[in-house]
Amino acid sequence: MNAMLVGADTLGNIPGVLEDFGITIDRHISGRNSAHQRKIDHLPVGTELLILFTDFVGHNVMRHFRDLAAHHQIRCIMCRRSICALKQSLDAAGLQTRQCASCSSARCANKPKKRQR
Repeated sequence: MNAMLVGADTLGNIPGVLEDFGITIDRHISGRNSAHQRKIDHLPVGTELLILFTDFVGHNVMRHFRDLAAHHQIRCIMCRRSICALKQSLDAAGLQTRQCASCSSARCANKPKKRQR
């Protein structure tokens, strides 16, 4: 799945988290520059997911990209720029992490953890 990211000056560990979900970053825009509000009138071809980091972009930028996603019928996820918030938003959107071949092992780092009740 190809994604466009809007917000955040640097991505840090976010590309690794997205890779666990089978998502590749097609394009990243910081969104702080006022020129980003209206310059882009279309999303990159092949974009299947738009991720907006809400703590790094203004309301006009968010509205503009949300409208673009709605126009192109692309799923849009909004969250803070943190690994935990991103994982929660991806889980809530119904996206699952990819499992490796050794997930039958109890020690596998990629194995989904059981929730405690």
